[in-house]
Amino acid sequence: MSKKALFLSLVIPLHNEEENVLPLYQAIRQTLDKLEYQYEVLAIDDGSTDGTPALLEQIHKEDARWTVLSLRRNFGQTAALSAGFDHAKGQVVVTLDGDLQNDPEDIPRLLELIETYDIVSGWRIERKDPFWRRRLPSILANTMISRVTGIKLHDYGCTLKAYRKEVLDNLKLYGELHRFIPAIASWMGISIAEVKVRHHPRKAGQSKYGLGRTFRVLLDLITVKFLLSFVTRPIQVFGFVGLLMGGAGFLISLYLTALKVLFGYEIGGRPLLLMGVLLLLLGVQLVGMGLLGEMLARVYHEALGKPTYIVKKILREEEPSKER
Repeated sequence: MSKKALFLSLVIPLHNEEENVLPLYQAIRQTLDKLEYQYEVLAIDDGSTDGTPALLEQIHKEDARWTVLSLRRNFGQTAALSAGFDHAKGQVVVTLDGDLQNDPEDIPRLLELIETYDIVSGWRIERKDPFWRRRLPSILANTMISRVTGIKLHDYGCTLKAYRKEVLDNLKLYGELHRFIPAIASWMGISIAEVKVRHHPRKAGQSKYGLGRTFRVLLDLITVKFLLSFVTRPIQVFGFVGLLMGGAGFLISLYLTALKVLFGYEIGGRPLLLMGVLLLLLGVQLVGMGLLGEMLARVYHEALGKPTYIVKKILREEEPSKER
């Protein structure tokens, strides 16, 4: 796609960023107006309770390229980004934080690579956040996410990313899954690049991140791993564990039965009997859960039309026209 033909959608989630809205608007204009691209800005007001909505409305009146989506309440960053993706019209979508810690001047660096890659992710090489409260948990989370998902990125949490629109069209986001988009999209066989970007200290407003989000990220990581590995074959995870537990319970029960029948031992009060019965029951339940998961996956893919593959392009010889 040529630069002149490219239409860019910039998606920005905002929640109580009253002091940052106007400086952000100026910074975006100074950067994007220099480029040859046509662009739109989708500002998602995620249930702000300060003056953010009024300022966004003012910007929209002055600059028609700005579209404001006001959510009814604070749904979270993932929902705000998802709303922006649904309404974006560009072939390329760039996401940006609204707190001015990401630098809009780095957007062209991402766009230089988007013609070659499906996703270009920012890497905050010198973060200006507190080490113990923000940077250390981020380092640990990035290492864990990379190992679990197999997608090696230094900075999953950087909002500054560029996506081809067709990648986002096949994603449904919920929870805190926005940081896992590169990993979730990996089932499509996408190509990913990482670009070093600047990071500024927060000058106004309050950070929405805390240690509590780290635990939510760990739980969402389990979800992502399941989605990547077993969403189309849940019986393989539930059934495998169920067979192990059921098999262990069966062997314990067989051993106790042999003690009772062959040697006359009393087994009624032995804790091992309870463990054997419990393992058998858990094994049956897990296998049943796996079968239910298989039926749900079948309904999901067949009735709802969820694709099991994505075609990148087709090379085909055209059929020769028939002479009359």
